[in-house]
Amino acid sequence: VQLQASGGGLVQAGGSLRLSCAASGSVFSLYAMGWYRQAPGKQRELVAIVSSGLNRNYADSVKGRFTISRDNAKNTVYPRMSNLKPEDTAVYYCTAGSADDPFTYWGQGTQVTVSS
Repeated sequence: VQLQASGGGLVQAGGSLRLSCAASGSVFSLYAMGWYRQAPGKQRELVAIVSSGLNRNYADSVKGRFTISRDNAKNTVYPRMSNLKPEDTAVYYCTAGSADDPFTYWGQGTQVTVSS
């Protein structure tokens, strides 16, 4: 499975960005798709995850501001990030996997920078 992420960039505080992550290869095995992020000097943090049945979970820090969508036909997941804050600045990584191991596969990171 290969994950191709896109959509990062520079945005002002209060703005919005939409990332996307497309999976290719043996995608029939994918159950969970989601995003982690890692800010400089901090541990990697799970941001949001969605199952093939569209059950969603979010980090407390992004609840109410981020929405993750999934198109199973296209094997793509789209986190929509709104009301962005400088503390959302990080490299965002797409991840996917099975029900037993939701974080088996990783895409390249995409930088999100929120200016104050």
